Amino acid sequence: MTATRVLVLNSGSSSVKYQLIDMADGTRPAAGLVERIGEPGAAADHGEALRQVAADLGAKGLGLDSPQLAAVGHRVVHGGTRFTEPTLITDEVIEEIEKLVPLAPLHNPANVTGIRVARALRPDLPQVAVFDTAFHSTMPEAAYRYAIDRQTADAHQIRRYGFHGTSHAYVSRATAALLDRDPADTNVIVLHLGNGASASAVSGGVCLDTSMGLTPLEGLVMGTRSGDLDPAVLLHLQRSAGMGPDEVDDLLNKRSGLLGLCGDNDMREIGRRMAEGDEQARLAFDIYIHRVRKYVGAYTAVLGRVDAIAFTAGVGENSAAVREAALRGLARLGIEVDAVRNAERGSVARLISAESSRVAVAVVPTDEELEIAREAYSLVTV
Repeated sequence: MTATRVLVLNSGSSSVKYQLIDMADGTRPAAGLVERIGEPGAAADHGEALRQVAADLGAKGLGLDSPQLAAVGHRVVHGGTRFTEPTLITDEVIEEIEKLVPLAPLHNPANVTGIRVARALRPDLPQVAVFDTAFHSTMPEAAYRYAIDRQTADAHQIRRYGFHGTSHAYVSRATAALLDRDPADTNVIVLHLGNGASASAVSGGVCLDTSMGLTPLEGLVMGTRSGDLDPAVLLHLQRSAGMGPDEVDDLLNKRSGLLGLCGDNDMREIGRRMAEGDEQARLAFDIYIHRVRKYVGAYTAVLGRVDAIAFTAGVGENSAAVREAALRGLARLGIEVDAVRNAERGSVARLISAESSRVAVAVVPTDEELEIAREAYSLVTV
């Protein structure tokens, strides 16, 4: 029996998401989520959570001992400069991922735990790490290097890495397919708008720039993250407000963005409040949109020629109001949204641009699990 299935694992700080994907026909025989790890009444740790995943799969006749399983694909948030493509996991690779923990202290430890447990459960099975940062590793130095002292930056691995890479890779390629174009000849601005949000400029399938930086904090306004900020704000908070590094980190990552501006980080709730005349919600929305528009303009300049703008992730896929506002009044750039198409809901990739628009505008549901499965399967079946 040919092994064609990939188990995709996303081990977060308090959850494990999984999908079993058959690469032969694209079906997904199983999917699930183990959450609230470490809380009362839930899995005690990631080891127990992974064993629960294995038990759930076994109960469906899809156990980890299945001969149809070709590989396990693991999402790993940070690959630094060391990992720029899918990587077959070895003890040495795990050690290298652990060395990157200072760059992703909330994510890489959980990712490594998931890897270790999965390897223990099925040590003979190829396991592949797919890195969020990898797709953005093609950025030129002019885009990824910060303008600070070079020796200090290099000594502490300070540069722009970018995140949501699997999503940007999948969506940019899917957008080219929607236009019936070769990805190698297509320039796309991808707007991944969820609770975490990022933009990228993709030329010929290669990332030239992206909005997130050393961490996922830089760039667009997000659900609870500030996005772009004058670095002196941090110094001012330390000196004037007496805030320590951990307090500043908590403020910018957990109490800023839409939540900090209006008390809600759910765009649906913000829309409801706006309809009732809530000025704080309106201002939060306007700041969010202003930042998206700035990046669309900037990446139009970076690319020179834009063939498509693609909206994806929870807000990008579901909020017609955000899509319309983000691209309103850009006809001189060749960007026009059709109001009727934009208002229609759907679960498949679709165009929402007007017939007169020189730039295609698309809504493309992301599929990071499928992207991870594809990359893992391609690596182990070479």
